[in-house]
Amino acid sequence: MVARAAFVNGEQGALFQILHEPATQPVRGAVLYVHPFAEELNKSRRMVALQARRLAELGYAVLMPDLHGCGDSSGDFSDARWETWLSDLGQCLEQLQATYQAPLILWGLRAGCLLISDLLQTREEMPAATLFWQPVTNGELHLTQFLRLRMAAGMIGGAKETTAQLRARLDAGEVLEVAGYGLAPALAERLAAARLQPPKAGAVCWLEVTQAESPTLPPASARVVETWRQSAEQVGEQVVQPLAESTARQTTQHPGIGIQIKTAVVQGEPFWATQEIREVPALLTVTERALTEVLG
Repeated sequence: MVARAAFVNGEQGALFQILHEPATQPVRGAVLYVHPFAEELNKSRRMVALQARRLAELGYAVLMPDLHGCGDSSGDFSDARWETWLSDLGQCLEQLQATYQAPLILWGLRAGCLLISDLLQTREEMPAATLFWQPVTNGELHLTQFLRLRMAAGMIGGAKETTAQLRARLDAGEVLEVAGYGLAPALAERLAAARLQPPKAGAVCWLEVTQAESPTLPPASARVVETWRQSAEQVGEQVVQPLAESTARQTTQHPGIGIQIKTAVVQGEPFWATQEIREVPALLTVTERALTEVLG
């Protein structure tokens, strides 16, 4: 396995990216990773790096860009825009497709899954597989949770703000400071409007982490998966297959677009949000198993 770091030209400046390549050819699959929102990017770096290296050892090439205004890429977070992120991701997809003659896989964590969803709505060619790690299904709720970080910090300092007040300030054009990140109104608006949608084709691996002793999908995720499952039942295309012995499992066909959906839940800490850096080895294992099952 070889890891290469580089800067490439993005729509609004230099994009930092790391490419993990397998030591042997041919490449089994080309993976584009889409990171989560704000501080969740930093909290999750270790887990994502562990997974990327393991996938490279299994024969996958994994491209991991920092989007504009994030990480080591140019710009401040207050400069970030949803449309710019989508443009940069499209460029990264083209880079992978030009480099590797291999199945394309999109891998997102948290709000990165919403970006993948929006990106795929505008593209004709679908990935062979879409890998969702702890996907955010509703951008409006995700924005509210993010704003609550500011509210919590304000209460410690004696300030009292409500989400309605913060949203009004965004609507008035103010850039809000939230947990050290400048949130631009335009980015907040696009995040709030985002909803997780299925790709038009290919396999979906929906994998989540819970601290509960009996791992099950959280209600928001279960509702989305159930909606897709019920739609499949209407045309008689449902199939159920196990993903792993110790995980929740389900496979469905989405009507009219022919996607397969596999779900799995593993026990562990929410590494994207914990105070200390955490690892969830079970998620790494189930991810590799899921990709093997859907891609062979």
